[in-house]
Amino acid sequence: MQKQSFFQSPLLPFLLIAPQVTIVLVFFYWPAIQAVWQSFLLQDAFGLSTTFVGFENYVHLLHEPGYFDAIVRTFAFSAMIALLSLSIALLLAVMADKPMRAGGIYRTLLIWPYAVAPAVAGVLWIFMLHPSLGVLARGLRALGIDWNPLLNGDHAAILVIAAATWKQISYNFLFFLAGLQSIPRSIIEAAAIDGAGPTRRFWTVVFPLLSPTVFFLIVVNIVYAFFDTFGIIDATTGGGPSKATETLVYKVYLDGLLGGNLGSSAAQSVILMVIVIALTAIQFRYVERKVTY
Repeated sequence: MQKQSFFQSPLLPFLLIAPQVTIVLVFFYWPAIQAVWQSFLLQDAFGLSTTFVGFENYVHLLHEPGYFDAIVRTFAFSAMIALLSLSIALLLAVMADKPMRAGGIYRTLLIWPYAVAPAVAGVLWIFMLHPSLGVLARGLRALGIDWNPLLNGDHAAILVIAAATWKQISYNFLFFLAGLQSIPRSIIEAAAIDGAGPTRRFWTVVFPLLSPTVFFLIVVNIVYAFFDTFGIIDATTGGGPSKATETLVYKVYLDGLLGGNLGSSAAQSVILMVIVIALTAIQFRYVERKVTY
């Protein structure tokens, strides 16, 4: 017989969920609605009056060549950050899942970077790779590489990708390690008895069972690369040199807060939100088919 719980007051369930619903409405839906409305307005240079211009901000934005460059750059950054952070985290999780001495210390050290704020992570990496002060930059110059992310756009992009990847590895590592530890050892042992080697066991037994975790992390990492890399870019390159690291989220900040063009900035944020929602929907529509639950 299945037991059921009943609330003495019909209002109690609504009171329990009211704080969370209020937070979602105030901090998520209300700013989104405000951004959509602001994207249809044009504000004067002094911020004293606004004019309804319809889709003029979107039309002007779509005719701006630099905006499409930012879109391509954002997709490239997202793909590289997601691929590197997931690959490295999976490798570290497989190594940490094996019996080893001081395994707890090893796992703890791998988790620590997740507690570092994105801006702090950017500062740490710019200290290491600064062309004149960085320890790693000196090593690169000793190898004959003229490293200078302040002037070279490719070097600046590598710096941002490296810092963002390092920051996200710990998050991915936690989920991969939890997923590996939840796989029954009897299944792996049965595959070993059948003659499957370590590599074959991983790709034919372990990795398919990790597919729900991999799918979840792909979605999370793409969202992270689109939004949470703002602090790293602002602390390391400021979108430069020559807009080489200017992504969509950073362009929203530059045009809105620094440039004062709130209408265009709001239109950019709406387009960015639509792109992320579309990417997530595509992943759930096509990638999830290959997930084994």
